[in-house]
Amino acid sequence: MDIFGIELAGIVPFIAIGFAAQLVDGALGMAFGVITNTLLVGVLGLPPAQASQRVHVVECFTTATSGISHLLSGNIDRALFLRLLIPGMAGGITGAYLLTAIDASIVEPVVLAYLAVMGLYLLARGLLYPPRLREAKHVAPLGLVGGFLDAAGGGGWGPVVTSNLLVQGAEPRKVVGTVNAVEFFLALTISATFVFQIGIADLAGATLGLLIGGIAAAPLGAVAARRFSPRLMLVLVGTALSATSAYGIWAALA
Repeated sequence: MDIFGIELAGIVPFIAIGFAAQLVDGALGMAFGVITNTLLVGVLGLPPAQASQRVHVVECFTTATSGISHLLSGNIDRALFLRLLIPGMAGGITGAYLLTAIDASIVEPVVLAYLAVMGLYLLARGLLYPPRLREAKHVAPLGLVGGFLDAAGGGGWGPVVTSNLLVQGAEPRKVVGTVNAVEFFLALTISATFVFQIGIADLAGATLGLLIGGIAAAPLGAVAARRFSPRLMLVLVGTALSATSAYGIWAALA
């Protein structure tokens, strides 16, 4: 069976990956870009810039669906959204431009080490202490760095921004919903920058499969985020972040 001239059996695994990655991303505020970019670069052998471009094209659709779902579920903090939006877009443009000119893998080990530490800290905080919620103070610089790393590394907005906001004490479900909503505008900005720099990537094969699976899972992730307790959110985010970062470090050293 064909979809737009593409053999269905060939994209089913990517539909499953897109579904699982977006389900985790929608519920925990991270993982879609990290998982899909790792697949495109590590398994399919795409150049980092092309892989990042395709991931962000897919995210234009998945984050739109996820953002609307989080809005309907009451998971978005309007003030936090506005504080993240412009810095995140500015960082994304800068990262996309630099990725087409330099090898961004130079900073990858440092970022992975940082994320692994954040993951372990959040896991310990969720297991050992009752979460104490407070307003996040360092937001604009965080958005700038998160946007830059997301474009340069093909994923990283969620792990960097979500984890740091949780460390600062912001409410977990509002962090996840807001970070997902801002990511839609970030994905549009980064995709437009990549199109200007290296042209339009064909929406076919793996990219189409990731798109179908991601859109299907987005509403489920928003519902899950609303139902999880703050402590459970910290434990789940810490576990996911530690696991993905540890795998990234192992892959980089292998």
